[in-house]
Amino acid sequence: MKGLVHPPDAVIAYVRYVLSSKGSRRRKGRRYLKLYDLEERREFLAEKYPYYLRFDPVFSLELQAVPLSRISRHYVPSTRLRELLSSASRDSLEEKAVNLALLIKEEAGIPLSSIGISGSILVGLHTENSDIDIVVRGEREGRKVYEAMALLFEECGELKPYSLEGLKKLYEFRSKDTPIPFGDFARMEGRKRLQGTYRGVDFYVRLVKRPKEYGEKYGDKVYVPIGTQIIRALIDSSKDSMFTPCRYAISSVEIVEGPPVKPVEIVSFRGRFCELAREGERITAKGKLELVRSREGDEQYRLLLGAKGDFMIVKQR
Repeated sequence: MKGLVHPPDAVIAYVRYVLSSKGSRRRKGRRYLKLYDLEERREFLAEKYPYYLRFDPVFSLELQAVPLSRISRHYVPSTRLRELLSSASRDSLEEKAVNLALLIKEEAGIPLSSIGISGSILVGLHTENSDIDIVVRGEREGRKVYEAMALLFEECGELKPYSLEGLKKLYEFRSKDTPIPFGDFARMEGRKRLQGTYRGVDFYVRLVKRPKEYGEKYGDKVYVPIGTQIIRALIDSSKDSMFTPCRYAISSVEIVEGPPVKPVEIVSFRGRFCELAREGERITAKGKLELVRSREGDEQYRLLLGAKGDFMIVKQR
């Protein structure tokens, strides 16, 4: 699923794995291909399953969404973790994922029901080279985990931040969509708490609020695209920067390029834009400028990051 606000008759979700004889992933005798590029995913659906594409009047763009009537199974990360805990035949990657989830749970002091395993392990399509994806649900639980991760990097020898080599590998993958200089990339990514390696395996911890905590229902606001914009700004608050979707409150906005209106926040639904900037730091960012209009008629602007070419760079002190 993508985000916490969904139409009443569908779930916004972007296709990831598809049946294909060219696929390297196997499950129950079938081959699956992993689709990475957003445009590649759209083209696949447009050709094979156009009913999963829809123009949404609230977000004012075409979305990939699954109608509720077509959902046959819901994969739940916390359920998958419990399944693996009771399994006597975990493979090496599953074993590491379970141990990492329990390590985080214990250090943060959160209930087992609020943490789970996502990504390829969730759907049984992982390989020996796959990453570990952990998801934590709940604002209170997420903030506790965020604090715990700082301690774990200090105390747990098996948990390590990315090395320079690891950052180069990550940059090679991310720079295809997010083109920024490697020096800036390494400086920002190197201080993140929610990613690194565990026993030699890449991991990412995604923190997600519950829908009620997010405080917005479908239709409460309407988002109207205005154009692409590049800005310089001051980060006023980064208290929700660790969550997906992430949010940064900004001020002292200077428009470098694009429409002559000033956004009050930067938002992204992609994990790569989490944890990038901190309160009091100055940034340069490129994204889609949107007019946000509430039911009551209030209006403000936000910069949405996530499309190919979007970026955020923290000014070096």
